Amino acid sequence: MDQSAASAGGGRIDPEFTAYPLRELAGAALERASGLGAEHADFRAERIIRQRIRLSDGHLETLFDASDLGLAVRVVVDGTWGFAAAVDLTPDAAAAAAAEAVDVARVAAALSTERIELAAEAAHGDVTWVSDYQVDPFSVSAAEKIALLAGWSAGLLGSDSVDHVDASLLQVKECKFYSDGATTATQQRVRVHPALTAVAVEAGGRFETMRTLAPPAGRGYEYLTGTAWDFPAELAEMPGLLAEKLAARGVRAGRYDLVIDPSNLFLTIHESIGHATELDRALGYEAAYAGTSFATLDKLGSLQYGSPVMHVTGDRTARHGLATIGYDDEGVAAQSWDLISGGVLTGYQLDRRMARLKGFGASNGCAFADSPGHMPIQRMANVCLQPAPDGPSVAGLIAGVEHGIYVVGDKSWSIDMQRYNFQFTGQRFFRIENGRLAGQLRDVAYQATTTDFWNSMEAVGGPQTYVLGGAFNCGKGQPGQVAPVSHGCPAALMRGVRILNTVEEGS
Repeated sequence: MDQSAASAGGGRIDPEFTAYPLRELAGAALERASGLGAEHADFRAERIIRQRIRLSDGHLETLFDASDLGLAVRVVVDGTWGFAAAVDLTPDAAAAAAAEAVDVARVAAALSTERIELAAEAAHGDVTWVSDYQVDPFSVSAAEKIALLAGWSAGLLGSDSVDHVDASLLQVKECKFYSDGATTATQQRVRVHPALTAVAVEAGGRFETMRTLAPPAGRGYEYLTGTAWDFPAELAEMPGLLAEKLAARGVRAGRYDLVIDPSNLFLTIHESIGHATELDRALGYEAAYAGTSFATLDKLGSLQYGSPVMHVTGDRTARHGLATIGYDDEGVAAQSWDLISGGVLTGYQLDRRMARLKGFGASNGCAFADSPGHMPIQRMANVCLQPAPDGPSVAGLIAGVEHGIYVVGDKSWSIDMQRYNFQFTGQRFFRIENGRLAGQLRDVAYQATTTDFWNSMEAVGGPQTYVLGGAFNCGKGQPGQVAPVSHGCPAALMRGVRILNTVEEGS
């Protein structure tokens, strides 16, 4: 496990971005907003480039490049939000956007029922931050990336147990400039997500799939070719695992002890802790997209969210985290803090408005906009379950189970609008008998309420079991925004979790 604060890496910020007169644009916008009576104003300029590559059975199916460039001005006028954006990066456009934002605020004031106030934040001056990567994926030719994916696909297709292979690579480079007069931050971060899915089809038409476990990461192209993840080793074992999965028996419904791998548990953390501890959800300000939260403010400091071994942090500093930044979209410095300690709810994820509204004193850096055309909203940090310093290995956790299931990889999930009742499946399931793995199972789904599930956690693995998982596509807001987020966790042992399946053993 490496959770040290991310430092500058990957070299300088893209010169195509810094060639724009960013400080001049900010100055024009902030001066106009102030002159028109804004109590607060901040400015962003962004350049986001994306590339998606997808192969089917080794043949190129999709090669998609996109970019987003623009500026945005956010203001508070007479206690009301105003926001405007523009695609021209000129001082005149920046000043015009500021004037429009002020106009929007004044019109909205007639409908406003609550005064907008922001928690104070220290002035950080003129700062630069670059995420920790070695090779800019956009410096590598599309032909080289396609060749790598095609080679991996051919290796899988060479097995008799694999009938089809889908391969994909998502890449994003995000350059962002922020200024509110007290803090001016120029930042760049890179993220990649490689994935391969192998498909096996029986003569009768029944099929099974198996996807790589490699998580998306705040890394560069070196992730695909280096030692951070052993892609050749994972791909080599997939055909055998897939053949075993296709022949596996179902599981009898009931209660089982589960050892859950980080490749599965990260998503349960995301849905049942990450979203539930967003303060805007807990307060009911966010409800239209994916609901509110059962972890309401009156439960802070008293809700027994999970067992005493449960320690969960919100973290904007985790090395290679998808939600890792230097400064958020309100100029707040990245930090790490407790959300759940000793199993008790002890904190929330905050932006400056939520922090001031409920007297938390300061934001913990959770404001983010996914494009220059969107206003920042409160977004999820890297929410991570901490390992036990001297905790067991995965094998050690399994050794403590007489009759249970080892769950690996994520697949489908469902959770209610209060983040309380849920059901999750996975990629791979292994029977545990007398402390040892005893072959694969299929069609396993576990169901629980959030508090029952986390209170059933008897043990967490040690640092050697910790993996930083995550997703590119966490959705929130209306209009909808998408944000990348990571969730680190060790393997964990849960006692007596309900398995829903009705497929009988031996069928």
